[in-house]
Amino acid sequence: VEGQDAVIINTLKQPAANTLALTAELDKTIDSIEESLPNGVTLTRNIYRQARFIETAIANVEEALRDGSILVVIVVALFLMSLRMSIIILVAIPLSFVTTFIVFSWLGMTINTMTLGGLAVAVGELVDCAIVGAENIYRRLRINLAKPREEREHFLPLIAHSTSEVFSAIVLGTAIVLLVITPLFALPGIVGRIFSPVGTAYVLSILSSMVVSLTVTPVLCSYLLRGKLPDTEKDGFVVASLKKAIEPVVLGSVKLPVIVLGIAGILLVWLMFVGLSIGRDLLPPFNEGTITISAAAPPGTSLQEASKLAKAAEKAVKKVPEIAASKTGRWTGRAEGDEHIHEVNSSEIEAALITPEGQKPRPLEEIQHDIRAALEHVSGVVTDLSQPIQHLVSHLIGGARAQVIVKIFGPDLDELRRLGKEVHAQMKEVPGVVDDYLEQQALIPQIRIIPDRNELARYGLRLADVLSTLETALQGRVVSRIQEENAYFDLTVRGSDRLREEASNVGELYLNSPDGSMVPVKAVAQIKEVFGPNVINQENARRRIMVLCNVEGRDLASAVNGIEERVQENVEFPTGYTLEFGGQYEQLIEASQRIGWLSLFALLMIIVLLAAEFRAASLTTIVLLNIPQAMIGAVLALIITGTTLSMGAMVGFIALCGIASRNGILLISHWVNLLRERGGELDPPLILQGCKDRLTPVLMTALTTNLGLIPLVLSEGQPGKEILHPVAIVIFGGLCTSTILDFTVTPAAASLFGKRAIARLAKRSPKGTDDEHLLEEESLEIEKGITD
Repeated sequence: VEGQDAVIINTLKQPAANTLALTAELDKTIDSIEESLPNGVTLTRNIYRQARFIETAIANVEEALRDGSILVVIVVALFLMSLRMSIIILVAIPLSFVTTFIVFSWLGMTINTMTLGGLAVAVGELVDCAIVGAENIYRRLRINLAKPREEREHFLPLIAHSTSEVFSAIVLGTAIVLLVITPLFALPGIVGRIFSPVGTAYVLSILSSMVVSLTVTPVLCSYLLRGKLPDTEKDGFVVASLKKAIEPVVLGSVKLPVIVLGIAGILLVWLMFVGLSIGRDLLPPFNEGTITISAAAPPGTSLQEASKLAKAAEKAVKKVPEIAASKTGRWTGRAEGDEHIHEVNSSEIEAALITPEGQKPRPLEEIQHDIRAALEHVSGVVTDLSQPIQHLVSHLIGGARAQVIVKIFGPDLDELRRLGKEVHAQMKEVPGVVDDYLEQQALIPQIRIIPDRNELARYGLRLADVLSTLETALQGRVVSRIQEENAYFDLTVRGSDRLREEASNVGELYLNSPDGSMVPVKAVAQIKEVFGPNVINQENARRRIMVLCNVEGRDLASAVNGIEERVQENVEFPTGYTLEFGGQYEQLIEASQRIGWLSLFALLMIIVLLAAEFRAASLTTIVLLNIPQAMIGAVLALIITGTTLSMGAMVGFIALCGIASRNGILLISHWVNLLRERGGELDPPLILQGCKDRLTPVLMTALTTNLGLIPLVLSEGQPGKEILHPVAIVIFGGLCTSTILDFTVTPAAASLFGKRAIARLAKRSPKGTDDEHLLEEESLEIEKGITD
C-alpha cells in the first residue's frame, strides 16, 4: 500500500448478502481491531470499496427518479391549470410505486440501482393511462355541463361511460408496451442479468399504473370533479392555441395523404442508411470511481523482479492527479488458494479516483488516457487498464479481462505463437486499439522426469508410486486438517524448496520398494532440464492462444471489423488453424441476434392483438406506422448525441415500439366513438375533430414521458446511470418525432386506406353495451345515496 509492504485482504460476500450492510458490519469490526493494533501498524480501508460505487449509483438514480417526478408534476399542473385534475392524475405515481415495491417484496427482489433505474425510465409513463382516462372524463363532463339542463346525462353514469370509451385503448396500449419488453428477460449471459431487473421494475410499474387508471382515477374524478367544472366547453389559451395550430397540418395531411406518406417513407429509408453508420457496443463504459491496472512481466520472471516492475508502474501512475490524491494498493501473484489465481509475474494496482481540491472533475476517458500515457514509460511489463466491476464483467463474458479477444486455434504451439505475433502486429495498427497484448506463452526452464518401466519392474515399483512421491515432494499433499478456535487449516506435507532448484536434487528423492529398501528416483527415471511452454491453454479440446485489447475513442464493432480486415489481408493461416472473435463482441452478436428474433416474435404478437381488436389489416397498419415514425427520432437522437448502439440503446428501441403504438390506438378508438355518436363517414372535419380531442392526452403523455427522462438524458457518464442514459436518449428522441408525425402521418393513412375499416368498426356494438342500462341504474342509485 503506497509502495510499502502490506497485507491486502479481499472480502467476498455470500450471494444473498447485502453489500452495503456487510460493509457497515466490516467497518465496525475494523474499528474494534484498530484499537488493539501495535504501534506502527495501520489499517487502510479505502483501497477499493464496492459499497462506495453502489451508494453513489443509487444516490444518482434516486436523484433522477426524484427530478423526473418533479418535472412530471410541473408539466401536468401547467398543462391542466387545475389543482384537482393534477391530483387525480399525479396520484398514479405514488400508488404505482407502492404497488411495485409490494410485488418486489413478494418476489424477494431488492431495491437496487437496476430496479430503481427501471422506475426512473417509467416514471413519466406512470401517468399516461391516468391522463388518458381523466382527460376523457373531464372533457365529457365539460361537454355535458355545456348542454341545457334537461339534456344533461347523470354524473356517475357519464364517468363510467367515459372510462369505458378509453378502456380498450388503455388496456391494449399497455398490453403492447408489456409485450415488447419481453425480449429483455431472454437476453443471454451477464447482459440478461443486468437488464432483467430493469425490465421487471418497468413492467410492474406500468401494469400498476394501468390498474390505477381504471379503478382509482374514475373514483377520484367522481369525488373531486363533482360541481367543480367550469361552466363552459372552451379550452384554455395554451390548448386552444395548439388546437388551432394543428388544423392546417391535419387538413393538409388529409388532403395530400400520398405525398405525406411518401415523404415519411423517404425520410425513414434515408435514416435507415444513416443509421447503419452508428457504432455498436455491448455496454457503455462504467464510471466506478476506481481504476484497476494489470501489469504482466514475461513468464519466468521471479516474484521479486515482478514486484519491482509493478512498483515502477505504480510510481508512474502516481503522477496522475486523481491517483496522487488517493492511496494505491498493489499485489504481485496470487496463491493457489485464492479465488482468482495469478502467476508470480502478474501484478495488479488499484486506486480510487479522487478529484484534487480546487480542481474540476475530469471525464473518465481523459483520466484513463493520462494513465496510459504514464505507463508507456514503464518497460518490462505489459499493462492493461480497467475498473473492478468492468474487469469482472469482461472475465464473465469472455474469460479474460479485455473487451476484444481474438482466439487462434491449432495443433502446434510454436505455430500458434507465430500466428499470435502476426495477429498482434496487425491489431496494433488499428486506430482505437489500446492495452493490446499477446497471451504470454513462452518457453521456460522445466524439469522433465521420464520413468523407466523396466527399472521400475526390477525394483517391484509401480508408476503410481513414483508419481505420488513426486507430487508430495514438489507440490505438497494435504494429509490432515487442524482447528484453531473457529477456523480450520489444511496440514500440507511437501519437500523443501531446494528440490525445485536443480534437476539433480529431484533425483535424490527416495522411493519405498516392496522389499523395504530405499530406491532413489534417479535409479528408475531419467531426469533432465529442458525448455517447455509455461502454459498450454485449450478450449473445447483445441489448443489456442489469445490476442487481447481494449477499445478507446471508437465503438467496439468497428474496431473488431478493422482488426478482422487487417488480419484477413495480411495474415495467412495454414490448414488446421482458425481464428475466432470472443469477449464482449461475441456477446454483442449473440445478444443482438436474440433480441432481433424475440422482437420479431413480439411484433407478430402485437399484430395478433391489434387484429383481434380492430379486425382490419388497414387499422393494424395505421397503428404500426407509429413505430417507424418513432424510429426516425431515435436514430437522429443517437447521431446528434454521438451515442453508440449499445444494448441499452436496443432496450430503448424495444420500449419505444410499445410507447409509440399507443397514440395510434387512441386516435383510432376516438374516431370510432365519434362516428358512433354522429354517424356519417370519416371525412376531413371528423378526422380533424378527433385529432383535436386527442391532442391534450397525446401531448401530455409525450411530455410527461420525455420530461421524466430528462435527468437520465443529461446524465452521461454518471455512476449508476451509464446503462440507463442510452435507453433515455432513444425513447426521448423517438417520442419527439412520433408525437409530431402522429398528427400528419396517422390522419393521412386513415384518410387514404382506413375509412371503411373505421366505419365498419363504428357500426359494431361497443363492448359492454349490453350492461350499460344496468350500470346506469346502479350508478343512479349510488349517486342518489351520495346526494342524500
